[in-house]
Amino acid sequence: MAATTDTRPLNASGTYTRTSAHELEDRQLSIDNIMSQAWKSWPNEAGFVGLNEVRGPVALKVSGTIPPWTAGTLYRTGPGESQIETATRGTHYVSHWFDGIAQTHKFSIAASPSGDVSVDYSSCLQGKKLIEDIKKRGWRACSTFAQKVDPCIGIYAKMQAVYKPLGTDHNVVVERNLPGLFESASRTDPTTKTENLFVFTDQSTMRQIDPITLEPLELRAQAEMNPKLNGQLGCAHSQRDPENGDLFNYNLLLGPKVTYRIFRASAQTGKTDILATVSLPDIKPAYIHSMFLTKNFVVLCIPCTHFGWNGVKIPWERNVADAILPFSESRKSQWLVVDRRRGKGLVARFTTPAGFFFHSINAFEEEVEGKRTLYFDAVWYANHDMISAFYYDVIMDRHEATQKHWVAQEAYKSCHQHLRRYSYTLPEDRNVVGEGDLVFDIPGPHVGELPTINQLMSTRQQRYVYSNAIRGLSTFMDCIVKTDLVTREVKYWAGPETHTPGEAIFVPRPRGENLQGQECKEGAGAGDEDDGVLLSVVLDGQGKRSYLLVLDAKTMKEVGRAECEFPVGIGFHGLHAVAV
Repeated sequence: MAATTDTRPLNASGTYTRTSAHELEDRQLSIDNIMSQAWKSWPNEAGFVGLNEVRGPVALKVSGTIPPWTAGTLYRTGPGESQIETATRGTHYVSHWFDGIAQTHKFSIAASPSGDVSVDYSSCLQGKKLIEDIKKRGWRACSTFAQKVDPCIGIYAKMQAVYKPLGTDHNVVVERNLPGLFESASRTDPTTKTENLFVFTDQSTMRQIDPITLEPLELRAQAEMNPKLNGQLGCAHSQRDPENGDLFNYNLLLGPKVTYRIFRASAQTGKTDILATVSLPDIKPAYIHSMFLTKNFVVLCIPCTHFGWNGVKIPWERNVADAILPFSESRKSQWLVVDRRRGKGLVARFTTPAGFFFHSINAFEEEVEGKRTLYFDAVWYANHDMISAFYYDVIMDRHEATQKHWVAQEAYKSCHQHLRRYSYTLPEDRNVVGEGDLVFDIPGPHVGELPTINQLMSTRQQRYVYSNAIRGLSTFMDCIVKTDLVTREVKYWAGPETHTPGEAIFVPRPRGENLQGQECKEGAGAGDEDDGVLLSVVLDGQGKRSYLLVLDAKTMKEVGRAECEFPVGIGFHGLHAVAV
């Protein structure tokens, strides 16, 4: 007997399915939810205000079944506290989610010989020195991502900030076993012990932290990997070769001669090589949060988030967001294709329509009759209005900012996510600047932000993408959605009202084990792309506490959870390192 498909309405809670036939209907319903202010009954403040460091470890209450093969460590990072009491100027309010004071979290998952699983939690506030400086000054002295400048500070203080470097508070991406800074080899093999741990942001520096205590250690720089990497900006999301652990990133030098340097740090030798140096009149400096990797190429897409004054506007404005030029559809997104195997440097350029993306998903290539075609999946926006959606006033519905942004300014039109696949067939003449083709476009809420995949599919054509969608029921992302790129069917996990999920991290099931960790025969489902679980930290905004949610990645049904008696900050990204 065929299994029935649960196609409950979009606004439902629990686990349910929607099909490609519902795409336009669901997009309109999410807009209707926004316009009717459905988000008024979904508080998120507990995930951003009044957060505490928990040095721990604190044992969490486990219910259901957490598979023993998830044993290891889930690292999460993101913003912690957003309000700081100062000695001279009252309360300092952090303006934007991306600028929240860095806090790193660790969920330690342990399995006993009998298969029982326990989970401990601890966290560390990375930005203690920054907090002390803010308390002393009354304001944030360094450049930020989007902090609103206090008009009372004055021009002298603003001029002082022009000569200060970008901030050293890193809160976006956790990366382990980083090559290029250490002599020993560093691999991304999940069974490899975590030798070093770093937190990245969109700068050319990264913060090393202790993998056990999470305490901040040294501030390191790309220039230590190669002295030519002397620019100010880099990519928060490095790419890693899934076979050998090599790391790929870019370095952006702002100023009179804007220069992009795309580089590789070898996991085998520790040496960092510059694969391409690009400095061309039509290649503008831009805010770029992620990049792409195929088996033979590393690809940088420069979206339409260009900086004014060749990037010098960043220190003048004292933040990145205000230095971005107004969006124009006349500017196209520029793509740079760099060879990573044979030392050929920049081998192709192409363009796609104007747009913006935070997160790449995956990339792969196909060769047919001697023609090589590259494919790129990412979550796109019509423009960069989504940056403004993450101001704390909008997220927490303060000063009518949510209504102003989403309704009055009509952000509901431009801030819907689109999962787009672009393709480009490499020409024989590398001097030809071609145009990429749109393969498909899946609109939100059938896709969302913070996309993840089974990392075993990196650089290969994947079928499933997991992300956090916006149904308009919250001022923020309000559910987890699994998108099937073949059938365009989607499966949702939606908690009760006010339960806000974080990024869903895929952990593959080892062959020969079931969800209970028991040996089972190889058969249907074993080794499938979606054969594993998702780990997501969920905030109960009404109850002001969080829990680690474990979902069966095939069915999107809950199999277990570990509950905190306190809220964990709604953060950005994390990684799972298996126990060794």
